Amino acid sequence: MRLLVTGGCGFIGSNFIRYVLEHYGPALLTNVDSLTYAGNIQNLAGVPETYGERYDFYHADISDQERMTALFTKHQFYAVINFAAESHVDRSIDSPGDFIHTNIVGTATLLDTARRHGVRRFLQVSTDEVYGSLGPEGLFSETSPIQPSSPYSASKASADLLALATHHTYGQEVVITRCSNNYGPYQFPEKLIPLMIINALSDKPLPVYGDGLNVRDWIHVEDHCAAIFAALLEGKPGEVYNVGSDGEMRNIDVVRMILAQLGKPESLIKYVPDRLGHDRRYAIDSSKAHRELKWKPRHKHEQGIRETIDWYVANRAWWEPLLKR
Repeated sequence: MRLLVTGGCGFIGSNFIRYVLEHYGPALLTNVDSLTYAGNIQNLAGVPETYGERYDFYHADISDQERMTALFTKHQFYAVINFAAESHVDRSIDSPGDFIHTNIVGTATLLDTARRHGVRRFLQVSTDEVYGSLGPEGLFSETSPIQPSSPYSASKASADLLALATHHTYGQEVVITRCSNNYGPYQFPEKLIPLMIINALSDKPLPVYGDGLNVRDWIHVEDHCAAIFAALLEGKPGEVYNVGSDGEMRNIDVVRMILAQLGKPESLIKYVPDRLGHDRRYAIDSSKAHRELKWKPRHKHEQGIRETIDWYVANRAWWEPLLKR
């Protein structure tokens, strides 16, 4: 079974590649990535040497029809797992065109090329941000209305709808996963948890948007990877699966946990003007994934964040060059 992973040099994609190659011996895997700011070839350091012919890399933009056709002609893929995306909300506010190009046009190109080349399954990796913001109570389910609040989430919602339309129009085996906020190794330093860890290590101010009371459901990236692979094998075509860890935390509490574990003072916290259109709360109902995919998260937050801090402390050679970009 050969899989095509797009965006495999990004945070979640690279963790997924390592997860599959480590846990599923027969799998062959091709990684296509355009290596934009968040795509780092060093995220997969050691993988080619360790796994040899089971892994290969293809440098290309997923929206390039000619390049994608050449790739799908070279290999017969069982499935496409589409991680490729511009994903940072702040960047989408400043430059929405890049998000339309990759997240919408790129997904449409992949769907079309996969269908024409007889790829059996297409797994679209999405986000809970497509649902918009929750009130103080309740959970997002797979039937919650799509109400994106930023150019990023609007582009991901558009890609999801394209994927579902492809299933209903052509019978293509499309499965969608929508996950809550990830954390863990190899996450780009502009994201909340690595940014707070890195700034705290250097005794720099930790910028917190607004009042810091925005709520997110945090999940360790390895748990997310396990859910994606379960959805790939067991998910029903045309279905959406929410992936979360039932672990809601306010942003300010995440920041305080990081400071406490590093032995740093809370005086490093600096409140900054809130992000435009900042969603107040996300919370995910993952019961469908538990029931149909036989998946549940394994990591507890405090331990997972402790392990993540230890990883960033031990891997300065990975993240320090990224700060100079």
